Amino acid sequence: MTTPDTTPQYPTSLGTSSRHEINLLGHDLTGDLMGKVSFGELAFWLVAMRRPSPGELRVFESVLVALADHGFTPTAIAARVTYLSAPDSLQGAIAAGLLGGGSRFLGVTEDCGQFLHAILQRHDGALPTTDEEWDQMALDAIAVQKNLGKHVPGLGHPNHKDGDPRTPVLIGIAAQEGLRGPHLQLFEAIGRMSERGVGRKLPLNGAGVCGAALADLGLPVELLRGFALLARCAGLLGQLAEERRNPIANDIYMSVDRNAVYVDPSSPIT
Repeated sequence: MTTPDTTPQYPTSLGTSSRHEINLLGHDLTGDLMGKVSFGELAFWLVAMRRPSPGELRVFESVLVALADHGFTPTAIAARVTYLSAPDSLQGAIAAGLLGGGSRFLGVTEDCGQFLHAILQRHDGALPTTDEEWDQMALDAIAVQKNLGKHVPGLGHPNHKDGDPRTPVLIGIAAQEGLRGPHLQLFEAIGRMSERGVGRKLPLNGAGVCGAALADLGLPVELLRGFALLARCAGLLGQLAEERRNPIANDIYMSVDRNAVYVDPSSPIT
């Protein structure tokens, strides 16, 4: 009598390995993928479970480039200061920077993509056909956020108040590749209608346009922050390499520490 095999199985469509080979996405890693597939293409493929077209890959990798680094943002400072405190823990420094990817930095990519996607879903596929109809949809969306006391994700930037230079370039690349879809069109309309809807002209920021572009590629909007973090991981590694060459983290620490002033907790801080 044959004893049934009770060995547990854990199905995956990603990577498996044996003693002599490694398979990824149903392909031999060394024979089919290494030297033949770019990292950007692989990252897209791992999530979408399909290879991107050349146009999709161009838009996707443009997003990664756009989000890799933005100077001494809180994420970069956190990584550098953590590296100062624990130079033996490169992974800790990178993790510290990635953990700062929230609603004000990096996380806007996902917030904007989800916001736009929810609006489009509510219209059940009945998309506008003219700029005027897109503008009205945008005004309605802004009004809903305003009534809720919430900001419109992707609208406004602390530095690029006259326009984020990444925004028109990414929209242009998407248009060139025939991938300027409904998320980008709605986001552009929100930019056009910001003055009427909010009361002042606000620019569309780069993180927001990246979210719109990724959503138009059909990537899951619940995972868009992951792509922003993937891009920023490269930037943080660059920040830490520069910290080794030309350290500034100790200056940041000393500036804050030496200028800390005690105040009575009952006194208002001015």
